[in-house]
This record gives sequence, C-alpha cells and structure tokens, in this order.
Amino acid sequence: MSKKILLIDGNSLAFRAFYAMYQQLDRMVTPEGLHTNALVAFNNFIESIVLPMQPDMALVAWDARSGKETFRGDLYPEYKSGRDKTPAEFKEQFPYLHEMVEAHGLHNYEQVGLEADDIIGTLSRVGQAAGDQVIIITGDADLTQLVTDDITVKLTKKGVTQVEVYTPDFIMEQYGITPAQIIDKKALTGDTSDNYPGVTKIGEKTALKLLKQYHDLENLYAHVDEMKPSKMKEHLIEDKDIAFRAQKLATIITDAKLPIGLTDIEYHGPKEKGLVSLFEKLHFKQALNKLRANSLFDDNGEAAEEAETKQGNFTEVKELTADVLKQLVKEKSLAFHIDTTGPNYHTADMFAFALGNDKVGYYGSRDFTLFDNEDLRQIIESEDIALQLFNAKEHWVLCHRLGLNLAGADFDFLLVAYLLDTVGNDNVLSTLAGRFGRYLANDEEIYGKGAKFAIPEDDKVLIDHIGHKAQTIFDLRDQAFADLDEHEQGHLYNDIELPLSFVLAKMEAQGFTVKEDRLAKMGQEMDEQIANLKTEIYQMAGEEFNINSTKQLGTLLFDKMGLPVIKKTKTGYSTAVEVLEKLAPQAPIVEHILAYRQLAKLKSTYVDGLLAVVDPADHKVHTRFLQTLTQTGRLSSVDPNLQNIPMRTEAGRKIRHAFVPAHEGWEIFGADYSQIELRVLASITGDPAMEHAFVEDEDIHAETARKVFGLPDDAPVDAEQRRTAKAVNFGIVYGISDYGLSKNLNIPRKDAKNFIETYFKEFPRIHQWMGQIKEQAHKDGYVETIEHRRRYLPDINAKNFNTRSFAERTAMNSPIQGSAADIIKIAMIKVSRAIEEKGMQANMLVQVHDELVFECPKEELEELRETVTKVMDSAVKLAIPLKVESHAGPTWYEAK
Repeated sequence: MSKKILLIDGNSLAFRAFYAMYQQLDRMVTPEGLHTNALVAFNNFIESIVLPMQPDMALVAWDARSGKETFRGDLYPEYKSGRDKTPAEFKEQFPYLHEMVEAHGLHNYEQVGLEADDIIGTLSRVGQAAGDQVIIITGDADLTQLVTDDITVKLTKKGVTQVEVYTPDFIMEQYGITPAQIIDKKALTGDTSDNYPGVTKIGEKTALKLLKQYHDLENLYAHVDEMKPSKMKEHLIEDKDIAFRAQKLATIITDAKLPIGLTDIEYHGPKEKGLVSLFEKLHFKQALNKLRANSLFDDNGEAAEEAETKQGNFTEVKELTADVLKQLVKEKSLAFHIDTTGPNYHTADMFAFALGNDKVGYYGSRDFTLFDNEDLRQIIESEDIALQLFNAKEHWVLCHRLGLNLAGADFDFLLVAYLLDTVGNDNVLSTLAGRFGRYLANDEEIYGKGAKFAIPEDDKVLIDHIGHKAQTIFDLRDQAFADLDEHEQGHLYNDIELPLSFVLAKMEAQGFTVKEDRLAKMGQEMDEQIANLKTEIYQMAGEEFNINSTKQLGTLLFDKMGLPVIKKTKTGYSTAVEVLEKLAPQAPIVEHILAYRQLAKLKSTYVDGLLAVVDPADHKVHTRFLQTLTQTGRLSSVDPNLQNIPMRTEAGRKIRHAFVPAHEGWEIFGADYSQIELRVLASITGDPAMEHAFVEDEDIHAETARKVFGLPDDAPVDAEQRRTAKAVNFGIVYGISDYGLSKNLNIPRKDAKNFIETYFKEFPRIHQWMGQIKEQAHKDGYVETIEHRRRYLPDINAKNFNTRSFAERTAMNSPIQGSAADIIKIAMIKVSRAIEEKGMQANMLVQVHDELVFECPKEELEELRETVTKVMDSAVKLAIPLKVESHAGPTWYEAK
C-alpha cells in the first residue's frame, strides 16, 4: 500500500518563519532574553500544515555547512557569498527549532557536504522508487525541479502557512516547461539568491522562450551557430562555460549516499511530554493551554485510559429565545458578544451573538430580529446591567447599527489586557485569554481565514463557539481587574480608556464628510501630471521602461547612466527614496522620478484609496481608531487612516480640501497642543531652564539654540541654528544618539556629539532624569507615564549591545510620548462632556495625535473655540502650562 512521505526544507522554512513574524521581533522575547518569533511561526506551520497531513514518514532536512563546503563551493567559490549575515536573534533560535521538530514527532537530518536540497532530492527519489507519495514543503523554488507525478512540491508563498502546490501540470501551465527544464532555465538566468551568474542579459522570459524552442541546454548550444546574428547570440556563445557551470550548480543531487532510509524516518505523532517541556521553556502560554485542553494525556504526561478531547471548562451553550431573555433581563451582570464577517465593523455583516453568565448559563443565536425584543433592548441599553465585553467600542458601533445605545459596559477585556501588557498584543480574544491560562479556540479554527472565511452551517458549532467566547470574557473579569488594581491602573481604565472608547465610537459613527467630486478632480489633475512626468522621464532616459520596477530603474540609473551605486540589496540595486535623494543633485531624471513616485502614491493611496471607502449613503468616511495597537498609548487610525493625510508637500495638503463639514453654513475647527512632548519633558524632569522658557512663553527652540551654540541670552538666532536646536530638542525626546543626530542634520558625528553634550550641560536635570529612568527600566523591566500606563521592555537587559541600547532609548521616550497620549485622551473625554453639557451642535471628528478636529455651525464657532481651548489647556495639571492653538475654515485644508 502506498505510503505518504513528508520532506521539509528546514533552513528555508526557518528563514521564512523568522521574517514572517519579524515585525513582532521586539515583542516575542522570553523573560530570559530569547527571541521566539521564528519558533512561534515554525510551530504554527507544523500545527496548521504538517499535523493535518498525518504522514507515514517525515523528515526535516537542514544544511550542515555553508554552500561553500559542498561540491558547489568547489565549482564556484562565490557560491552563496554576499548574503547578509544571519541575525543573532535568528541564530539563537536554531537549537530550539531542532528540539521543536523532534517534539512534534518529526526527524531532523543533516549531512556534511550536502545541502538540505540534496538530502530531500535523494530521499524523494527513494520514496518514488518504493511507490510512495512524496510531499516536499519548502520556501525555495529550486526544489520544484524534483516534481513528478509521485512527488509534489508545496512552495510557501506568504509566511510559512500559505502554500502553492507544484505538480507537472501546474508547472507546464505556469511556465510552459517541464520540471526537469527548470534546471536549464536557471542555467541561462543564473540565481541572484545563490550568487551565481547565468548568460548575460538573459532573463526568465527569454530563457523560457529558448527552452520551448530547443528543449534543453545541450540542444540549444548544438544549434546556437544557426541563430540569426544578435546580441543574445553573442552572449550565449561568450558565456557557454558559465551556462554549463550554472547548470551543475542548479542541479539537485538525487543519488547521494545517505546512511538513513525510509524506515528511519517513520512518523508516530507528536511527543506530548516533549512539547509540554518545550512550550514551558519558551513560555508559549497559548500553545501550552491549547495542548492541555485537547490533551490525550493525564497530568503526569501518561496516556489516559479513556482519552477525550476537552474544550476548557466550558458549559453547554443553548439557543437564545424570547423566554430566556425574560430571565436574562433580571441579571445584574452579563457577558455580551457579537461576531462579524470582518475586522471593519462599520461594514462587516453581523452573523451571531451570545449572552449569559455562570449563574443562568450561556445562550447564542443567529437571529438578529431578537434585538426588536424589548427585553433584549433593555439588557443593552440599561445602565443597571453591567456588560462584560471584548472591544466595547466595536460593540457600541454594532449596536448603533442595530438602532441601540449600548450603555452598561463594565469590563472590556481587550482594553484591560492591553493596559496590563502591550507586548505581543495581537488583539485576538483567544490569544489574550491564553495569557490568563484559558484555552479558547481561535476564530480561524472555526471560520477559516481571509478568503476562506466561512460561517459554519452547523448551528451548534457556531453557537458553541460564540457562547464560549462570552463565557471566557465573563470568567476572566475578576482576575483581569485584580491584575489591573495590582498595577495601580484602575484609574487609567475607568477614567480614561473605557470612557474614551465611547467618545471614539461616536466619532467613528459620526464620520467625516468628503466631497467626492473634488477628490475625483484632484485625481484627474494628478493623472495628467503623472503622464507628463513619465514622458519627461522617458525623454531623459532615451527609452521607455517600467518606472515602478526596481530592477529596470536600477539598470537604467546604474548600468546605463553610470550613476554611483549607493546601496545594494539581495536582488540588485537599491532605488529606495533615501538613495534617490542622494543621487538627485547628480541627475535631473532622478528628481523627476522622485516627483513621479510621490504623485503616484498620493493618487493611489489618498485619492483612489479615499474614494474607495466613502460611504455612498452619507458621503462620509468612517475611520476606525485603534485604541490597543501602539506601545506608547497613542491612537492609530485605519480604513482609512485619517492621521496620515500628508502635510509635508502642498500636493499632499490639498487632499484636505475634500474634507468638509456635514452641513451648509458650518466650519471645520481644529485645536492642537503646542510642543506638548517638550512640555511633558520639562514637567517630568523639573529642569529649571526648560521650565523657565515655557513659563515665560519663549520660543523653546530659539532658547535651546542660544544654549547649544553658546550665544548671549538676547542674541538673534538664525533659521539654521533654530533648525539644529529643534532637531536636538526632539532628538532628546526620542533618545537619539550622536550617530542619529548626525544623519538627521547631515553633519559630522563629532559635531552631533558636541551638541548633545552641550545640551545636557545646559539642561542638567534632563540628563539626570534620563539616567534615572534607564536605571529604573533595568530594575523593573518597564517604565510608566504620568497616568501609570506601562511600557514593558523585554530587551532592556539583553546581552546584545544594539538591542539593549534600543530598549534604553525606548525607556527614555516612552514616558514622554505616552504621557502626551494620556493628556490628549483626557482632553477628548472632557471636551466631549463639555460640548454635551452645553447642548452644542459641534461634533468631534478626528484626533491626529496632538490635534482635535471638529465641525460646528459658524455661529457656534467662538463658543466652541473658547470651550475647547479652556478644557484642553487644563486637562492635566503639569508643572508648566499647556498651550493650545486653534484654527478654523470651510475645509480641513483651510482650517490648518
């Protein structure tokens, strides 16, 4: 009987795992300082792809040595050279990757002189000869040359859990060649990843055309003399030896002498004891809870006599009926949860909801007509019934869509979990529940992911899942609140974050009116400008090319025009903005390319992007404010991001012309804090020189310039000196180094160091405070804002100097940025209450970090100005005064 053999390319998938969760690198660190991002992603890969496959044999192959120590290194000494050095944070995870493979019941194997590809190539042919089905999983397309009717290659496309299946038919359909011809394709094109060349000027398109005509490399060269004269023919003849060398380098060994066979790699399932030990060592709380909840082993790790799959401590979930609602309305505390088809709760469909508590049980339903029931309306709208929720802001908006006013929110597990620890916070209920030792199935396990999202047809599956969510939220309330009190963060939750969530919810539901015709006109004008720029670029280049192609642009600028190469990447020349800005003075075409890129981005992101999300019913955009995303406590905005409308260029600023009040005769009004982070710095540190400047309402950057340049107190300061002082001031806030300051100001590092040293001499309390806050961070592992918002710093005691230094800079800037975020949040709550108490018609529309934007009737403008300014400048009592600047106009553009 045919068996299933699974062969995994360890190095390739480990590398992809590391970068799949690279953005989480700083968050995924054990208390001992071990980074775990690659381990988490690799474990996800095994659980989502390998385990469901249930192979008969399974092996993970690894490169034992670098490519230079195989025959390929002897054949071409530059083979695989030039690759970036493996990050230390990746290398330290390797031993645990091997342990993870073993714990999951798979086999590790490596052999001196062979690459993982060669081990896989040899075993795949052994399996094929035995009549077995072979499945190869890799992130490296080289292995697709092994494909046959019996050997399938699954190539990871995104991260390590999404794959594309390569069969002979698929390869023929995609490329028009056979798997064996992939070797000769690489012989002609070379491989930039492995750093060996092919034939000059032959890319993939040309290589495929040649192989379709001549079938293989040998036949191609047998007929090369018959080709018409051309540059390609010349290159083929000149690079014949290079092509045949590349062919050898590209060919995977399929007959290596291996001391192991198929019987040595039999798969018998995970070794649960090993997994428990590994997950405990790596602090994988969610994986550990999931493992234990579904365990077939008893507490001692021995097989239980009657194995049953457990689902945590969940009770049975029942169908919600009108009769049940009569009982629920009598309860004083209930968990409430709604599930939707997507993250954008303004537009996503609601498909199920649940209510309940531990006393009366948990109930779920798909029937949203129940919200017409007076008892259910009373549960949602009564301030006397404490509701336990996950994302109160989302639920307020969803209830608003149902014509309800959610009034009794008590516990928002999303907010509490975020306040307790922002590190690794993915805003997913199952993940956060795992932090508290509670296993809950992930939505993806029930509904699928992305395009595969599917609402279960089985009512019991759906209602059980959403009911278990409600029970999890209810059960975790007391423990989470106790932890919050221990952190002295009850005030932060009750007086700031929870009230703010409803201010934000109302802002989101209110929306910001957009004149679509204005945006469309801007788009047309930009299209014309982009077309003109393209024409001019082509004229300067002497040819047409794809300006958006990094490869084609690099070829033009560096190969054809001979501009100096500033930076290279794995795939060729870098044409990043910072590179082009350095080249611009040397070639006018580069200025045009930069202008083209800028306009193209404005058009696609801010014109087309905004038009795509305007609600046709009210001609508004309804952003979502993310309250639990940033490490510092600052708000973010998505769908669309209204905090990121460009301000640096006039073309970008003009986008704000399209944002207008919702009513005729109304104005847009804005109020923002002046230099709030520096005022917070002065207040926290108590530095007398900085405090004096703010108390006397002096220009802080001019005052700083006089001090760092050694000027008399009343000396005039020129624009360049003020610019330098401003960079130093804000650089200090962000814990900038002399290297960073030298880059920002384009000055020698020595001068930058001198500026910083002089600054600290003139503002000694700031220097003293920075030393103290770093010391405190090393001791406690976190820093706090003025409202006790915590920022945990897992790398603060890291052995690596650069990693530790970054954490120390974070320790210095987080209390400043976080306190500024606290202040604007408090101001938003107080302004919202003041407007409501005064019965004003004004609406708060957007928060852009230190600025609040409103719409109001013209006749109400001065009252609004007075109210907002008074509330904002007294929102929090600091040692120095807060300063608020205001502005108004018929559009957002004219109001600023």
